[in-house]
Amino acid sequence: MNAVMQLVKDLVNQFPVLEDSYETHVFNEGELLPHVFFWDVTQDVVSSFATPDSKALDWRAVLSFLEENLSKGIPEVNEVICTSFLWYLPQPGNPGYEITGRMGPAMARRFQEIRPSG
Repeated sequence: MNAVMQLVKDLVNQFPVLEDSYETHVFNEGELLPHVFFWDVTQDVVSSFATPDSKALDWRAVLSFLEENLSKGIPEVNEVICTSFLWYLPQPGNPGYEITGRMGPAMARRFQEIRPSG
């Protein structure tokens, strides 16, 4: 299993609330397309941040998980996290943008690199 597939597997295992999204994604696409799936993950994380709910995804734990994985320095994993998570976080002034101030140091640094104006 390649590193990106392992990332997705670990993410879904650690956050079972994502299982339905994952299963729907694989059914609709016919296979796992990690970049497309991570767009959904981004939307779920931002929604959880913007609308706290005890049954929602734990956005803090997901950010921690992504921070840990980004810090490992695996190029293909970093590509997915940067281009399909960080890049699609809300723009300044949009609901949920404040999540960008809650990232760990590795994610904050990469976010600043790929979106220097926020």
